[in-house]
This record gives sequence, C-alpha cells and structure tokens, in this order.
Amino acid sequence: MKHSPNHNKKDSKIADGESKINTVIPPPTQTFLPSISSLKFPFNLKDDQLAAVDAWMENNNRGTILYSTGTGKTEIAFECARRLVGKLLSHKRSGSPSKMNEVYSTDLILNDDKETTFVSKQFETTEEPISKKDILSFSFFNILFLVPRISLIDQTLNRLISYGIPKEKVGVYFGERKEKKEIMICTYHSVLRNPLLVRRSNMVIFDEVHLIRDTSKSFIKIFDIVIEDSTKAILGLTATLDEKDFKNSTILAILPPVKRYSIEKAVKDKRLAKPVVIPIKVSLTEREIKEYNVYSAKIKNISNRFKRYDVSSMTDLLKKGGFASGMAKAWFANIRKRKLLLSYADDKLSAAANIIQNKFPDEKIMVFSETIESIEKLREILKEGGVESKIIDAKVKAIDRQRILNSWGTTFNVLLSVHTLEIGYDVPQVRIEIILATTSNINQIVQRIGRVLRKYEGKNIALIYVVYVPDTKDDHVIGVVNKALTVENEVIKVVKKQNLKTVSKSMEGKRATQSPPQKSSLLPQKAISITPSSDKTNKGSKKVSKKKNVKKENYENRIHRAYDLIESTLNEASLIVEEDLKPIVKKEKNNSNLDDESSEHSKRIYKVRSSMNKEKNYLVNLEDQSCTCNDFIYRHVKCKHIIAAEFIST
Repeated sequence: MKHSPNHNKKDSKIADGESKINTVIPPPTQTFLPSISSLKFPFNLKDDQLAAVDAWMENNNRGTILYSTGTGKTEIAFECARRLVGKLLSHKRSGSPSKMNEVYSTDLILNDDKETTFVSKQFETTEEPISKKDILSFSFFNILFLVPRISLIDQTLNRLISYGIPKEKVGVYFGERKEKKEIMICTYHSVLRNPLLVRRSNMVIFDEVHLIRDTSKSFIKIFDIVIEDSTKAILGLTATLDEKDFKNSTILAILPPVKRYSIEKAVKDKRLAKPVVIPIKVSLTEREIKEYNVYSAKIKNISNRFKRYDVSSMTDLLKKGGFASGMAKAWFANIRKRKLLLSYADDKLSAAANIIQNKFPDEKIMVFSETIESIEKLREILKEGGVESKIIDAKVKAIDRQRILNSWGTTFNVLLSVHTLEIGYDVPQVRIEIILATTSNINQIVQRIGRVLRKYEGKNIALIYVVYVPDTKDDHVIGVVNKALTVENEVIKVVKKQNLKTVSKSMEGKRATQSPPQKSSLLPQKAISITPSSDKTNKGSKKVSKKKNVKKENYENRIHRAYDLIESTLNEASLIVEEDLKPIVKKEKNNSNLDDESSEHSKRIYKVRSSMNKEKNYLVNLEDQSCTCNDFIYRHVKCKHIIAAEFIST
C-alpha cells in the first residue's frame, strides 16, 4: 500500500512528538480543585455557625439560615459551599457509590490556555445553547450568589477574595459587567433576564431570601427555575422570615428554615451589642390632626363601600376599570397622603433634631424614614441648627454613595436614609439610630435595628430611638419592635418624650401589680357596704386615684432618669459595669450591709455610678431586684439604677 508524502510527513511528526514526550520525566499528578476549596477564614467560625452548616447539609443541602444581622450569615454560606465540595470530593476519591457522584460527575477538558478544568455533565443537557468557550470557563462546582442590590455585589466579591478565593475565579453579573466565572455574584433582577445562570450553577445562594415572597411575581420565577433540578444545592439567608405569613409559603416549601439564631440569643451570647429601645411619643399639631382625620375618613368610606380593606384586594379593584378603579385610585392616594403626613409631622422631626443636636452632637447617627420628603425636611432643620447631614437614597449612584460613607464621621455625623441602607451595610462603629416610624413591617424593622447591633471594640450597647405618633397608623410600631427583638424586659415598653410624660397601658398594669398592696379591711367581705354614688366613696376614690397618679408619675420620672443614665454610658463607658461581687439582698431600714451568707447565689451584679456624685457607686442585684441607693433602701421602690441595669443586662 502506497502512502502519500503528506501522510508520511504527518506520521513522522507524530513519531517525533512521541519520542520527545518519552524523553521527559512525567510530571507529578496534578489535582484541580474547585476554587471554593481555597476558602480560608482569618478566624474560627463560632459553634452556632458550624451548627448551621451541619443543619443545612443534613437537610439534603437545602434550606434557609435564619440568623440575625451581624452574626455571620455570609460566612456560613461560604462554609456550606466549601463543606459540600469537600464531601463530593471525598465520595469521588473513595469511589463509593453515591447519587452525588452521578449528579456531579465530571470530565477533564483542556482549556485554550492549556489548563485542565472540571466541567459538570449537567451543562451538556441544558436546553439553552452554550458555546464551547462558555463551557470551558465553567468549573466542576459553580456557585451563584444572588443579592438584592448592586451595592452588595462588590461587598460580597471583596469578602470572598479576602478569604483566599483567587480573584480571577470570581465574577460579577449585572448591567454592562457580565463576567462568567466559577463563582458568580448577581442581582435578582439580572438573573431574571438570564435564567441560564441558575441552570448552570451547582449551588445557588439567595441572600435576603425573604424578599422572594409570593407577592413578588417576578422574583418568584427564580424558584421555578431552581426546582427544575431536584439535586441542585440551594441556600437561603435572611435575618427575618415570618413563618406564619402565607405570603412566604413558597420560601418555606422550597427553603424551610434549618437553623435559627435570634437577636435576643445573639445578644445573650455577646455576639451583638445590646439594643436599648427608647420609644419617643409625639403628638400631631391641630392642623395635622384635621388632615389625618380627613384622609382616614376617605380611606374608611371607600373600604366600607367596596368591602375591601387591604392593599391586595384594593389592587384587584384597581384592575376592573371604570368607577371602581377610580375609587381604588382615590383610596391609594389617601393612603399615600396620610403616610406622608405622618412621616414629616412637625413634632416627629423636632424630636429627632433634639436627639441629634442636644444629646449626641459628636456621634455618628443613622436616621431612617419612609419618605424622601421627611428626610429632606429634617436635613433643612438640622442645617438651620448648624448640623451637617447627608442623604442616601435609591437615586444616589454607587460611587457617590461610597464617597458619602467614607466621609461619614469626619466631615459630617448624621446619615439620613430612605430604605437604601436597610440591607447589607456594615457600620459596626455606629451606636445610635433614629427610626421615624410610619411602618409596622417587621422585616424593615429587623433590618434597620440590625444596622447598629454589630459588635465593635468598646461597643456593648446601641441606642435605638423610635419616634412615633400614638393613636395613628404609627401606633403598632412599638409592638413590632418588641417582636423583632423578642425582648421581655418590661421597661422597654415605657414611652419617653421630651415634653410629654406617658406610659403604655401594658406598663400601667404591671406597675399596679408592683405597687405595695392597700391595707385590707379587717371586716368580713360581706359586711362591707359600698355605695358608688356616696360623696364619701367618691372622695375616697379620688384620693386613691390621685395617689396612683402620683406613683405613676414618680415611676415615669425614674424611667426617664434611667434612660439618661443609659445615654450617658456612651460617653462614659464605666458608668454601668457588670461586677463579680457577692449578692445584695433586700435590706431593712438603716441596714445597708451586704449579706455575706448567701454569696453562693450571686448573679448579675452591676455597679452603677451616681449621676450626682461621680465618686459614688451603687450596687444593683438584678436577681433580687435590689440596690444600695436610698430610693431602694428607704422607699422600697424600683429605682432608676435597677431599671438602667435591666436595660443593659443580657
């Protein structure tokens, strides 16, 4: 058989190549691992974080980590991915039969740059066309990290790189930046236009997963893509998720909570600063009351006419057209007007300005409101008082937003925001927050509170002022704040106001039970005759009522002074400190010695410096509700020192 010259030449080249290879010592076997394997934290994860990772993996690599802000949800997510890859590689090396091996089985493919990379066979079966170039850029284990806002993309990117992930292996995908890499960070909006990003991923992480509610018709489509592949690893991250709300049913079905870590628990574990909520009750002016009542009457009349009382049902009415649609538009218009009125009520803005100007002129402060109009009015009020402030809202570009944040605390101290800073911003140095309440949305409340709870050197407490108007739509906010914090301390329910002393109804009931009982009659009950209409009885009732009012006012004053003590601790860290001392027991009059016999029961002892005499300290035992001050020893009342210690205790 004759061979062509060209054929012989080709064979000769192959032979030469083979001889060259045979003369070279074979290189050692190389292992190309997924990039997430390079993850290395410069710290040790906490036990609760490791427990969250275990819980997620035990739930077939699916579920939501329901952790409060500032407790390391992002690090948990990275560790989940690293641990899952380690498990897959372990199964592969051992050769043990596993469904995981079938799902994540790999081929070796040679890239254009001669690097060997793992590629999942899953990509070969996708319905959407994938170019060879795209396939070669994908690795064995692709991770998609979804975030709600563009501002969080670089934050997540930088964190991954700081934890040892090669920069070239991490890409971002939004707007004009479309980098297809092994680990991709993308916004929810961008992934909706590119479902392939979900299909190509072995693991999808949903940051702030609570945003994908059933009412979010666009975002919910992402779940439709995710569930196409029952083997895909998926993880949800959030600080708040109302499991009783039917609008979260899809999240709960696909990504049920596998581990919870509340603000209350994190505070007890000293993972977060102790939140001290100071509710400030303000009033509407006469003009504002009239406007509020007009809007409310119109809303009520329209609702009663159509038997529709919520946004969802009124939205359905809006779609019907005609007269009904016009009335629905009027309903929404009055809702907006009422909300706007509450957001920039004169007393509300004045109260916020007073806190900023008179209490903490040199502190970094965050202020949250519901409307840009209220924030702009507050900025003008502050400017008139010589206080510089900056606004960050959705219209501020990312580069300008970062510039403002970088100068915060140097050229200005007050940062004003409308929702924008609720999610994802780390500002651990900030200890003071003001919420101008017009929302009872627990998700928003939790996110806002979480902004100032992150621990920082020397920061043990954070003050959260909630400014609200009672007997309006603001009225539910204190209950929502308590629910968000799951705080059981009674004093948090007391309302403090600069010019008006008020106490919540629940607090009044508790104080009544704490007051010394009235001396009962020695006569048998049936022998006591009570005539409500008698002058004597009326006079007696008035005396009792007056006495109760005096006691209430005195108690309110102690509450206010306790708040003052707490506020002072920001400037004087040693004002209230925990002590490892023998316990204090309730004393008789003229007996202020400590009882040495019961030291084995010592718990939660605090030293509180006197606000009048800086050289004097009082000892508070929260277990026995006792104090060494004169108010407690001689008057047997719950003094301001006990109340203040309750605020900061964990």
